[in-house]
Amino acid sequence: MSSQQVTVAEAILRAHREVMAASSEVVLLGLNAASPLGIFGTVKGLVDEFGTDRVVETPASEAGLTGIALGMATAGMHPILVHQRFDFALLAVDQLVNQVAKWHYMYGGALSAPMLTRLIVGRGWGQGPQHSQALHAWFAHIPGLTVLMSSFPEQSRHAIHWSMSVDRPVILIEHRWMHMVKGSIPEALPCGDFPSAIRRRDGNDVTLVGTSFMVLECLAAAEMLTTRGINADVVDLLKLSPLDTSEIVASVQKTGRLVVCDIGTISFGAGAEIVASVVETDEVRLRNPPRRIGLPFLPTPTASHLSAQFYPTAIQVANSVLEMLGESPDTWFVEERSPQQLDVPDHRFMGPY
Repeated sequence: MSSQQVTVAEAILRAHREVMAASSEVVLLGLNAASPLGIFGTVKGLVDEFGTDRVVETPASEAGLTGIALGMATAGMHPILVHQRFDFALLAVDQLVNQVAKWHYMYGGALSAPMLTRLIVGRGWGQGPQHSQALHAWFAHIPGLTVLMSSFPEQSRHAIHWSMSVDRPVILIEHRWMHMVKGSIPEALPCGDFPSAIRRRDGNDVTLVGTSFMVLECLAAAEMLTTRGINADVVDLLKLSPLDTSEIVASVQKTGRLVVCDIGTISFGAGAEIVASVVETDEVRLRNPPRRIGLPFLPTPTASHLSAQFYPTAIQVANSVLEMLGESPDTWFVEERSPQQLDVPDHRFMGPY
């Protein structure tokens, strides 16, 4: 099967074009949906192809916008709603949590809300406390919402196609630092169920589980650990809710060690749920206590020298494994990047918005 190399942003754009061409019921809504920049390039040019009736530029009224999308969904359409910052969706929590998630249940299956909501996590260039939060654990806590974590290009494209094939509301979490990541996608359209998790790397010594951008940090940490003779399994968790830990459990059965790396806060976060779900099974015997890596219980700092201490890196992931294995701190890896470098993930991403 032939394939091509694209970025995550290009894969998402392609998926939008494919699902909109396949069904006139698919409508895209969002602030800057018709902008020349096209929300980090993920919807660029679609308004020229499908017109303003199907690519709807909306005012900055997240609650109203989400309510409109809900009305469309209950009327037989399949809207794709984009909030270009995860934080903006907090203004629509009532619609998403009390209405969209519960429509199917409250109406005994007579009504449903088949809509896709894309929530983009911002980070870097001083985004600070109100423009960079990763609150996926909030929505994963809500019955009735399916929560996906965007990953590499093939899975990002598949997530949108799969969301259009199910009769339920789906939340897709995207990290903007992933938008420039390249990977291959097949020429054929995605089909079948969306995977709960994918094994990105095979190893026997420790299981590293990553969500979203932390998958890249896990992969980088795994490469570093090979220089110390340590081989890590890396699992990319793609479907946060409903949570299926079978791939993780299979990995931990082999390695006996677990480190979960999340883009959100450690306290009451996704990492805690993953660890609990794994250790509660009688199929796993851990050689060491599991570890969680994530954000401290603090608002996101704005200054780059503080951000450099706030966000975990591959160095921290690798050193967590070394500590787990009893290695002395004087043998741990040392971060050599400046605070400014740590705050700029990819030279192709121009920022700051």
